[in-house]
Amino acid sequence: MFFFYNPYYLLFMLPGLILMMLAQWYVKSAYEKWSRVPLRQGWTGAEVAAYLARRAGLSVRIEPVRGWLSDHYDPRTRTLRLSPEVYHGRTVAAAAVAAHELGHAVQHAQNYLPLHLRTAMVPAVNIGSYLGWIFILIGLMLRLTELAWLGVIIFSGGALFALVTLPVEFNASARAKKLLKTTGIITHPEEAKGVQQVLTAAALTYVAALVVALLQLLYYVSLVLGTSRRR
Repeated sequence: MFFFYNPYYLLFMLPGLILMMLAQWYVKSAYEKWSRVPLRQGWTGAEVAAYLARRAGLSVRIEPVRGWLSDHYDPRTRTLRLSPEVYHGRTVAAAAVAAHELGHAVQHAQNYLPLHLRTAMVPAVNIGSYLGWIFILIGLMLRLTELAWLGVIIFSGGALFALVTLPVEFNASARAKKLLKTTGIITHPEEAKGVQQVLTAAALTYVAALVVALLQLLYYVSLVLGTSRRR
């Protein structure tokens, strides 16, 4: 883990970390703002998700889950899990998040390729995120460049996963906005504005995650290249 104690690493990653903090601040700000604006329909996020699921002809379970903005769709069990603020909330923000997660369920039902690709990548990425830097570390310490490059290739799966995540999340947000509008849940321009802001803020966090993953990958590449030149 010496990478993280290297001042060069911190300098290299600084732009991505700043972007990530700004994105998280924007999410928190947008969500809190529109969590204070009641949904004119008066429905909770769970009720919004259930109604949209019925309209889309989907059979999904909807249940609460602990954590702030821990909302997600589990394709393995076809379960929509909503955080307490979204599950019970009767706000524009709750409707936006619930509709976004329902968008993932629609993607699953329609065999949306990027979603299936991302799901299939999860086990490999989880393993690669641990093995990759270990191979890089050992390769650099023993000057085994081939092993270090193997570590870089394995670690690059994280950046690829972040890249594949973008169309999945952007498409789910586009579906959410369309569903909320066509079903009449959102009718007022101010509500539409709130949905747009909440979903845009959430999307920026995935963009920031991709930037961080790419910067980290480039950092490892620079280390291995430096070792190769000294051989």
